[in-house]
Amino acid sequence: MSSTEQSVRAAPQIESVHRTPAAYRRIYALITIAVPVAFWFLPLPLALNSRHALAVASFMIIAWITEVLPHALTGLAGCYLFWVLKIVDFETAFSGFADQTPWFLFGAALIGMMASKSGLARRLAYLVMLRVGGGYSRLLLGLILSSFLLTLLVPSGIACVVIMAAVAVGLIEVFGLARGSNVGRGIFVTLTYTAGIFDKMVIAGASSILGRGLIQKVTGIEVYWSQWLLAFLPCVVATVFVMWRLVVWLYPPEKEALAGGVEFLRDSLKKMGAWTPMEKHALLLMSLAIALWATDLIHHISPAVIGIGVGLLAGVPGLGILELEDLKRLNYLPVFFTATAISMGEVLLRTNALNSMTTVLFAWMRPFVTNVFSMAFVPYWTAFVYHIFLGNELSMLATSIPPLMNFAKTAGIHPLPLGLVWAFAAGGKIFVYQSGVMVAGYSYGYFDAKDLVKVGLVLTVVESLVLLLIVPFYWPLLGIR
Repeated sequence: MSSTEQSVRAAPQIESVHRTPAAYRRIYALITIAVPVAFWFLPLPLALNSRHALAVASFMIIAWITEVLPHALTGLAGCYLFWVLKIVDFETAFSGFADQTPWFLFGAALIGMMASKSGLARRLAYLVMLRVGGGYSRLLLGLILSSFLLTLLVPSGIACVVIMAAVAVGLIEVFGLARGSNVGRGIFVTLTYTAGIFDKMVIAGASSILGRGLIQKVTGIEVYWSQWLLAFLPCVVATVFVMWRLVVWLYPPEKEALAGGVEFLRDSLKKMGAWTPMEKHALLLMSLAIALWATDLIHHISPAVIGIGVGLLAGVPGLGILELEDLKRLNYLPVFFTATAISMGEVLLRTNALNSMTTVLFAWMRPFVTNVFSMAFVPYWTAFVYHIFLGNELSMLATSIPPLMNFAKTAGIHPLPLGLVWAFAAGGKIFVYQSGVMVAGYSYGYFDAKDLVKVGLVLTVVESLVLLLIVPFYWPLLGIR
């Protein structure tokens, strides 16, 4: 494959595998317009600015769910409406573009393109397949376990997606299948969802780090890294097994194993020859990024700074691998999408719309949290639903954990287990827009938004059931009660 073809394939593409029927699109378009208009004019017991902010946010959320417009275009339209309707000023309406996360995604996309163009992704794919085996089922299990181990080293779900995707694209090429195939869907849904949920079971991602910090700040209770990992270790085991069997069942492979098996892989690896200077260069840059990510607790450099820096370094003439034509082919829409989702959360926060939402949220929850079993169930699903409306796990945690901890004090509930359940619920995802990790995986174009709904809903229910078992019986053994 030529370097041009590789770079085109490496560039993330936001595209649907299936087209929504025209009749449904018209219905979705009507709902997307009608609900925000109703929010705008209904005499809700909210300040006028808060009501208008919720109206525009409802337009963005519904349009993202129904996909009546491309995700990035919906987000940009929403930010524009926040500004032009004078709900907030320009700086607040587009504040997400000044956040690290979307530009980290940009740097990560450059790293992924570099790995594919150089041929490194393809070589790594052959090496991984030789170690794991040629069967589709074993391959998926290997990807899930690799994703968890990578989470321990790389404190960023987006970075895990990009690193795993570099290998996955090569693996799919080995299978000889294109976008839309069951193998492609299964692999990319797996690596996307596991990268988005494992960093909630380990203090390794931005949301778990934020959640731990807020719990400690508000309550004064020390939350240790090992304590967090042990608390959710049963969830790790359940996720590995259920994810593996679920994906194999939902997406049976077109080819159970490669023609020729291991010998085919060995022959293909030999045909690639010795490592090329470009591959070595790409491996050096990727190793630099991984090493810095894995040691950020020592040097305290933001994972976003590392990702953007290495990504830009990959495009520097004479030092990097990417050329101007490669940069022109890169799809920048995921960057805009992520930035606008963050902007929406900031607008809701600045207009006090979130205060109204959290007041209603906890007032509803109070009568139902009466024992340890209900504490494992009710907050989890409440946080899950709340996250759907907010669409950003960082904003969701930042705006809800402080009042949640105050709610725990007034209700006579120990705040630590409640905070852990709430923070863990941020990992439950059924829609693409709910985190940058989901956007990153979806942007490669191998699965449809509906695939994430199916897999995400099953995993969310499973995690909820696991919590019902471990919160009352297992957590007290760890001193979490």
